[in-house]
Amino acid sequence: MKNIFSKIISNNKKGVIMQKIQPLKDKILIRPKKEEKTTASGIVIPETVEGEKPQEGEVIAVGTGRTINDGKIIPLEVKVGDKVLFSKYALQEIKIDGEELNILSESDVLAIIK
Repeated sequence: MKNIFSKIISNNKKGVIMQKIQPLKDKILIRPKKEEKTTASGIVIPETVEGEKPQEGEVIAVGTGRTINDGKIIPLEVKVGDKVLFSKYALQEIKIDGEELNILSESDVLAIIK
């Protein structure tokens, strides 16, 4: 079974459009957690106004693993579905049909949230 992220991007009159992404080697694809903060008076402050991107997200696809000098592949510790904390400066932001996703190396994952 391949570890491919498949997502329904949109429904239109022609049918469902499918998008597939497979990260390479030790890269992982993360859907960042969207946070909205509410003030004491009930005003919602979206993350775009606050300015700081969330450092928490869900792993939606992983690569095959890290290759070491002798050619062996070391599998990744994170797996699809894990909730993780990651370094906010080490990621590459991508946008696929309006959805913002992050690609980063497994070494930039700080922790798995249990």
